[in-house]
Amino acid sequence: MSLELNDVTLTYPDGDGVVTALDRVSVRVAPGELAAVIGPSGSGKSSLLAVAATLIRPDSGRVTVGDVDTLGLRPRELAALRLSKVGIVFQQPNLIPSLTVVDQLLVTEHMRARSVREARASAMETLAAVGLAGKEHRHPHRLSGGERQRVNIARALVGRPSALLVDEPTAALDHDRGARIMELIEEATRTFEVATLLVTHDTEHLGTVARVLEMRDGRLRALDPA
Repeated sequence: MSLELNDVTLTYPDGDGVVTALDRVSVRVAPGELAAVIGPSGSGKSSLLAVAATLIRPDSGRVTVGDVDTLGLRPRELAALRLSKVGIVFQQPNLIPSLTVVDQLLVTEHMRARSVREARASAMETLAAVGLAGKEHRHPHRLSGGERQRVNIARALVGRPSALLVDEPTAALDHDRGARIMELIEEATRTFEVATLLVTHDTEHLGTVARVLEMRDGRLRALDPA
């Protein structure tokens, strides 16, 4: 089940005029594919993620997540869609200090009304997939920055979403940890067969990315392979 934006336009008011954040953007990310979006600050990358996550409605165009066309869905229906089909990896992990690693994931599973046994089994499987087996009972202060980012990724994947949206995952990491996190995201994309759209300023770790696109002035274009 893919993620698709078709001819999406988004504008914001700006004084007496408007700013076009997304200018007729179209992109499709297939299951198991990692597509990275690069571009300068203010180019529209954050707006792209927000629209793909159904957090902001575009002025025009369509957003399809998995097999669901989101056009015309009511706010409550969009919230349910995000819970079941969208995983978001935030730039900062924002883990709850009082919760263990596994409990960070179980909080979101509780919102999905899964049984305790199913939720714990899914959480443990996901933590193992991101390299955190044996650390499920640690608290955030006992984790490295890279490990906290792995929890962030696991939390986004535990619900088995159709789409994974990743915001600057290496911004707070050094070069080596950043490289390992990018490798993990690529591996997790294939393992969980999720359609992954990632935005980043960091062009050093894009060697394993299936497709790189560039956002400039609200327009998205594919970059020619090196």
